[in-house]
Amino acid sequence: MLKLLKQYFPIRNVLFFVIEAFVIFLTFLFLSVFLTISPSYLFDLLLFLRIIFITVICVLCLYYNDLYDFNLIKTIPEILVSLLQSIGIASIILAIVYYLFPIAIIDQRAYFLGVLILFIFTIGWRLLYLSLLSKGIFNEDIILVGSSDFSFDIYSKIKETIDCGYNVKAVFPDLGDKDIDKFGEDVTFYYNIKNLYNTASSGKVKKIVIAIKEKRGSFPLTELIQCRSAGLEVIDGFSFYEQLTGKILVNKINPSWLIFSDGFKKSLVRKLIKRVTDIIGSFIMVLILSPLMLLVALAIKIDSKGPVFFSQDRVGLNRKEFMMFKFRSMKKDAEKLTGPVWAGEDDPRITKMGRLIRKYRIDELPQLWNVLKGEMSLVGPRPERKHFTDSLEKDIPFYSQRYLVKPGLTGWAQISFDYAATIEDSMEKLNYDLFYIKNMTTALDLFVLLRTVKIVLFGRGSR
Repeated sequence: MLKLLKQYFPIRNVLFFVIEAFVIFLTFLFLSVFLTISPSYLFDLLLFLRIIFITVICVLCLYYNDLYDFNLIKTIPEILVSLLQSIGIASIILAIVYYLFPIAIIDQRAYFLGVLILFIFTIGWRLLYLSLLSKGIFNEDIILVGSSDFSFDIYSKIKETIDCGYNVKAVFPDLGDKDIDKFGEDVTFYYNIKNLYNTASSGKVKKIVIAIKEKRGSFPLTELIQCRSAGLEVIDGFSFYEQLTGKILVNKINPSWLIFSDGFKKSLVRKLIKRVTDIIGSFIMVLILSPLMLLVALAIKIDSKGPVFFSQDRVGLNRKEFMMFKFRSMKKDAEKLTGPVWAGEDDPRITKMGRLIRKYRIDELPQLWNVLKGEMSLVGPRPERKHFTDSLEKDIPFYSQRYLVKPGLTGWAQISFDYAATIEDSMEKLNYDLFYIKNMTTALDLFVLLRTVKIVLFGRGSR
């Protein structure tokens, strides 16, 4: 397994991505060399830069059309549709770039023939890989110690995630636990914990995940020490689940695990880098998006009565309240009769223009001013109203940890989960927010911004 952005990914998934990018690069490079006369192309730095640019655009288009998400794209029709969209978008982007910067152009024959070759390769490559995934080839076998609900959560997540890279080889249920039918018939159970090491070594298992119901008095200390001394990896279920899913189950974790686990590093240098990134990033976005924001402001004014902008109280860093700005997407005085409530599906308070700008998150753009002022960051947990936070803190454990960092224009929870309109939804978002707070880095922030662009372009998860 390879650790990237505080999560572990199967090496085969990384190799899949690298090999595909390498094939794209080599295809366009060789075709450009063989279809042109100049032998100096093999040593032409400019040609290499052109092909690298094409490769980056192609890979980004494949990514933005979910062709690297094997839980979404599984069938030939789905692959074909997403692939055609990717090629079309890539061609449009390249055409615009070539028009503006003719020096970036490669031979047309090389491009079109390369697209045809890659179309065939991409389909066959994915079908082959999906076949390997479905058969569990190269999966890492693990042993689950414990049959708690949390243990079942781990098992279920592995079963439903085709490319997680793990396979549950065996389960050692908790002593006296009879509720093991939930695991299904494909699980092998072992009831004598003293055979843990022999079971692992005979099955060539290198990882043991601990998710037992009650550790006191029944914790298999001797057996786990034996496994650890023999070189096997013994990992707490909470840490394993965090690595597997990119979230922390706040309603199931032990406070002691949160205290002693890695993370929560908040150095002065990291804070300075984040602030500088916020200022530069938000300033550039304001410059680039100002024409769009002017058009949106005009459309809002024409569409319905009321002000263009809407401000609302939010709770930020260290519980400090501030006014957050948005483009108005609801009717004037929308909460006059209802009071503070979450937006619902097909909410009648939302205007026609409001529905459009909410779908593509355009209504959030005025918060760039909050970022410049230092009240918010580009990436962080989304700020909530005090009217809601007071009750959410009572109902959701660890909710107050969100106040340890600045709220964000976008966040890990926003790219991982849809709009939260219930306490259950808010708890699920906190699962992701706590993962971000624990593992926040500049690289993770950049990944969140990259994913946010994808979500905005396709209008997902809005309300």
